[in-house]
Amino acid sequence: MPGCTALGEYRAPRSRRALREWFWFCLEHVRAYNATWDYYRGMSPGQIEAEIRADVSWQRPTWPLGRLGSGDWRHSAWVEDPLGALSAAAAARPPTDAAPAELRPHLATLELTWPLTLETLKMRYKELAKRHHPDANGGDRNAEERLKTINLAYATLRNRVGRSAPERNGPAAAPG
Repeated sequence: MPGCTALGEYRAPRSRRALREWFWFCLEHVRAYNATWDYYRGMSPGQIEAEIRADVSWQRPTWPLGRLGSGDWRHSAWVEDPLGALSAAAAARPPTDAAPAELRPHLATLELTWPLTLETLKMRYKELAKRHHPDANGGDRNAEERLKTINLAYATLRNRVGRSAPERNGPAAAPG
């Protein structure tokens, strides 16, 4: 400060736009400066609200649950496949005809193929549960019904895949 002979040991920001540039003051003058300095000076109420909301997430972009980054890439507008190269991988999957008849609708619901591992089943279930959860879809009733169908398919397949191989093949023949 003009006329101050004390050592400037305390820093204070120059402006809202230059928070990493400092004025250096003595203790008495930094207290006076900070008492009059207002970060939000010159901002409208809408700008202040937007600034506070951005601070809640540390100034990083956010989006609703289930959007941007967790969707199925095959149905995304972000991925273009004019030559069908990505869909060729889906066409090369083995048919689900080898699956037991009672499991085929559940495999179709979860878009899985037979044979199936428990790890693959769990990963697919988590992915679909996140995507179709009502909270991720604004409370949509259709999403809730789809999630119920997914839960039923998962439970059925988990019970079947989680059993040991002899149990899956049925009871052993009685010695005769």
